[in-house]
Amino acid sequence: MNKATRKAVIAGNWKMNMTPSEAVAAVKKTAELTEGKNGCDVILCVPFVDIAPAVEAAKGTHVKIGAQNVHFEAKGAYTGEISAAMLLECGAEYVIIGHSERRQYFGETDETVNKRLKAALAAGLKVILCVGEVLEERQSGITEEIVSMQTKLDLAGVGAEDMKNIIIAYEPVWAIGTGLTATPEQADEACGIIRGVLEGLYGKDTAESVTIQYGGSMNDGNAAELLSKYHVDGGLIGGASLVPEKFDKIVSAAQ
Repeated sequence: MNKATRKAVIAGNWKMNMTPSEAVAAVKKTAELTEGKNGCDVILCVPFVDIAPAVEAAKGTHVKIGAQNVHFEAKGAYTGEISAAMLLECGAEYVIIGHSERRQYFGETDETVNKRLKAALAAGLKVILCVGEVLEERQSGITEEIVSMQTKLDLAGVGAEDMKNIIIAYEPVWAIGTGLTATPEQADEACGIIRGVLEGLYGKDTAESVTIQYGGSMNDGNAAELLSKYHVDGGLIGGASLVPEKFDKIVSAAQ
């Protein structure tokens, strides 16, 4: 991390876990454990039904609440989808867009990710944008090409000023839910590739100011080593974020 130019952010992605009552307890415990650890921002991205109670539970604390997806239209015949305005009224401040599981299981493309990103920004939400390659692409030696292309397509039409409200998470698909983790060197290299793309798009100052997280099975055991790398500014945490004690250790590592 380079805290001189950018902010460290540890964000939890609860995925499809936690009922509203469980969410309240987890938010309160996470806030209690991480209180006073101001070296990084703490975000919990929760299922839609948990947002309002999570926001209420987080009131008066440093913990910020986010959503896990958003639709690109303001309203309409899109059964099961959630608009940016709905998220905002529930109290969400952040939203994850382009998560590998959305791409893998629900047909997300770079085109729809770009549309969702623009809709979220226009509504006033802050975005955690996920990019990353699949195992076959890594094994074929085209990680740089894939990650660069995704970053460019997902940010098409997005201005430098908007980057103040965007966090990017390098999230290798092969490391999500598999127990596999990129080495610290691999994570740093990929985050550096993304930063290089940002420099090409927006210039060095903007590129150096954007928080880039690693999001592939970071946990309380490997966080310190991953976060020691220059281009890794935080983590998008899956399973470990469901256990406040483990999540707190990751936050401590980011201090």
